[in-house]
Amino acid sequence: MPKVCIHYIVSGWVQGVWYRSAAQQEAKKLKLTGWVKNTDNGNVEVLACGEQQQITQFEKWLWQGPKLARIKSVISKKLPWQELEDFIIIY
Repeated sequence: MPKVCIHYIVSGWVQGVWYRSAAQQEAKKLKLTGWVKNTDNGNVEVLACGEQQQITQFEKWLWQGPKLARIKSVISKKLPWQELEDFIIIY
């Protein structure tokens, strides 16, 4: 299975609804590495690295998010593979 890294910008009602924490839980469940953080303009930025099948599942989850989230868009960009240790929340 090919390994990929995808950078995401998630917009909508995504801050103050536990989006980062829920994304971290989902990523760890799918055995992905990377990070998630809030941006100054109200979006959430994500880097996810792993096998393509798990990345695809994670991207579907990003469109749903936690219960209180309201997703407007998920913009993705493929990046070169990065060997990361864990999936962390950047504060």
